[in-house]
Amino acid sequence: MTIRVVVADDQALVRSGFAMLLDGEPDIDVVGEAGDGAEAVSIATNTRPDVILMDVRMPVMDGLEATRRITAEESLSAIRVIILTTFDLDEIVHEALRAGASGFLLKDTHPVELLHAVRVVAAGDALIAPKITRRLIEEFARGPGPGTRAQAASTLSRLTEREREVLESIAKGRTNAEIATELYVSHATVNTHVSRLLMKLDARDRAQLVMISYETGVAVPGEPDR
Repeated sequence: MTIRVVVADDQALVRSGFAMLLDGEPDIDVVGEAGDGAEAVSIATNTRPDVILMDVRMPVMDGLEATRRITAEESLSAIRVIILTTFDLDEIVHEALRAGASGFLLKDTHPVELLHAVRVVAAGDALIAPKITRRLIEEFARGPGPGTRAQAASTLSRLTEREREVLESIAKGRTNAEIATELYVSHATVNTHVSRLLMKLDARDRAQLVMISYETGVAVPGEPDR
């Protein structure tokens, strides 16, 4: 299966560099390039790519607003967005996750890691640069509002004990294979639990499952791995 990708960045040299890297892979096809967020939304609507590499700071419409519009549009719900930025500021990552992004990488990411990220996100998983994952996720999770706290009990009541364990492991960045080993169950069983979590919690992907796990207290910021 060929992964169809759109690259959105206001710097032509950066944009063409990413496009050239991706197009050089036999399983990836760059179907469009955008110089601003509004153009990215338009190209996404017309080409329906699998993945969009989205810069944050762009003219006309920034990457975060473009991501919100894409993920909010039901007809574009299958598109996955990877935010690419020079800045690892907490607020950018928070907004990217809230906007519905499935991945977040810094522009200094090694090319091999970028290609891996595109494939991982296209497969339906979420990916955040390892160097910022724990700090940003934990910071994001602090200070949930009253509305979030009020919904937590209702949210958790829909989950079985095993599903809560899987959700907690997802929040710690475990892959399905690692969760299977940790819980002494089969890989297929974990896949089933993850699918049920996505359905029960109305989550778009693993990135949103991570947010929910911290917001509801299933995972606790700063809590060491057992």
